[in-house]
Amino acid sequence: MSSLPKQVKIVEVGPRDGLQNERENVPAEIKIELVNRLTTAGFQNIEAAAFVSPKWVPQMATSAEVMAAIKRKPGVIYSALTPNMQGFEAALAAKADEVVIFGSASEAFSQKNINCSIAESIARFEGVAKAAKENGIRLRGSISCAFGCPYQGEVPLDAVADVVGRMRDLGCDEIDIADTIGVATPRKTQAVMERAIREFRVDGLSGHFHDTYGQALANIYASLEVGIAIYHSSVSGLGGCPYAKGATGNVATEDVLYMMQGLGIETGIDLDIVVDAGQFISQFLNRKGASRAGNAIAAKRAA
Repeated sequence: MSSLPKQVKIVEVGPRDGLQNERENVPAEIKIELVNRLTTAGFQNIEAAAFVSPKWVPQMATSAEVMAAIKRKPGVIYSALTPNMQGFEAALAAKADEVVIFGSASEAFSQKNINCSIAESIARFEGVAKAAKENGIRLRGSISCAFGCPYQGEVPLDAVADVVGRMRDLGCDEIDIADTIGVATPRKTQAVMERAIREFRVDGLSGHFHDTYGQALANIYASLEVGIAIYHSSVSGLGGCPYAKGATGNVATEDVLYMMQGLGIETGIDLDIVVDAGQFISQFLNRKGASRAGNAIAAKRAA
């Protein structure tokens, strides 16, 4: 058995990726409280906002308000999604520590989603990348559909490698390899990650797995085996996947932390505080959280 990393970084994406598809409005004060609870739990990186058109993503319309009011902890990276220069300017004004740009590894997905080729979509981020560097802001690139696409099915390894190379050339500090529709299985995961490692340093690559088919934890373990030590997760499993009807979205943070604890891998995060945060947001949304570990721990406490 290959040796696993001794410690990993967990990027908490619940406040942005997790909440953005919620139909009912989540007020700014609830988002602020959620981010503050996650900060207290010990996350090094929290995706807190998205500076996108409120017409397309109404849930993120309060991003500036949220960024202005959260209690920031020194050393914690508070990230914001920025699809264009207008978004970047807003993120800069909001004092984001990191801006996130995104592209797809699937040509069909890129055309359907944003009506342009992968190459064109990445080229659009050149201005954002340059401005981030000039302003000393971290730049993260996110690659969707790296393991499969709702329109074209299989995504070739070379297509993933090509986008990793383009993101690297833009100057990304970190690159996320995302299973947007949650179709990956462990061997496929390792093949994709090993191909990505040939294009970018392993300590700058992260795994972003959705749990649509219940494979996310297995895929994280498979990624650990090839040396990936950054993972994205969402408190209480927040976030639906709009391309797979009725599917769960991001892997739940509590489940990832429970597994890391069992493996003896350091995260620096307090699982109990994350469970509380998960219960808090689930109660607000008036539904049971999607984290099995979170629900089990909460039930055990209540017993």
